[in-house]
Parts: sequence; C-alpha cells; structure tokens
Amino acid sequence: MNIRRTSGTTLANEAIHPFTDRNGRIRRILNVLYLIEQELLTLPTLYLSHYIVRHKADYYRLLNEVTSEQAWESWVPYILAAVQQTATMTTQKITAVRQLLETTRIHISRSLQKIHSYELLCVLLEQPYCRIKNLVEKSIAKRQTASEYLKQLASIGVLQEVQAGKVKLFIHPRLIRLLTQDKSTVETYT
Repeated sequence: MNIRRTSGTTLANEAIHPFTDRNGRIRRILNVLYLIEQELLTLPTLYLSHYIVRHKADYYRLLNEVTSEQAWESWVPYILAAVQQTATMTTQKITAVRQLLETTRIHISRSLQKIHSYELLCVLLEQPYCRIKNLVEKSIAKRQTASEYLKQLASIGVLQEVQAGKVKLFIHPRLIRLLTQDKSTVETYT
C-alpha cells in the first residue's frame, strides 16, 4: 500500500493485483456493473476491453495520471469515448445477430422444412455451439431426434459437427465469426 500525505490528509493508494496482468478486467467489470446499477444498462453487454486494448497506451497513461495527480479531466472523456464506441459496436453486433437469425431461418425453412421451428433457431443462436442435450432440455426433441436435427443442420451448412472428448458439439461457424470479428456483416448461405 502506498501512503501519501497531502495538506495534513493521508491518502491511501492500494495496489492489489490478483491477476498477473494487473486489475484491468476488474475495473472494466465494475464500470459495466455501475452502469447497470444506475439503470443505464439492463444487461452487461458492453465489452469495454475491445476499446481499451486498442487504446492501451492512452489507458495506462491516463490511469496513472489519475492515480498520481488526480487528473480526472482527461480520464473521464477517455472512458466516455470507450462507452460510446463500445455501445455503437454492440448495437451493430446485436443487429447483425438478428440478421443472422433471419438468414438462418430462411435457409432452414427452404432446405429442411420438417425441422424448422423458432425455438430451434433460438437455441442455435444462444451460444456459438449446440449439443444434443440443449435441444432435449428445451423440449424441442427427444435425444435421437435432436441428434438427427443437428446432423441435418450440419448437412446444409448451418452447423459444423465437432467431437470434443465424449461429447459432440455442433458449432455455428457464422455466429462465431460474427462474434469474434470487428465487422458486423452476416454471411449468406449458398
């Protein structure tokens, strides 16, 4: 702990680093949780790290200035820019996921009319992979039928079957690319 005296007051600056790469992720989580507490966000959907990693030198410089000189005047606009740009990017991603949902719905309804359902589509876009168990738990199909549905979806290019240990995963490659790339464009099915 660093202790500094200023005008008869003692200021304590704790340096607790539970992670080897410092406390950045905790700070960013706290920023998002604060926005939720203030009812400015309903879900923790802002990924501030995306902005901060791209502007890392400014982040550390400004953060050090706040710590050493109480220089908030530069820090606040930096964080506001991070929130604004991240919110814009997040909105674009959400729009793109909705477009992917619609594109996938159309492709499945044209290719596999018998297994098309909105509930199935939602499961496919909940996360970038799906297991037979996910369909069974959502009461979409019994185990054998769920397995057949996922294999049919792989056969038309919606999913990709991957063996992960004892479990078969059905990965949604378009969703993975959408979530991991900066651009928010939706690939069409051929």
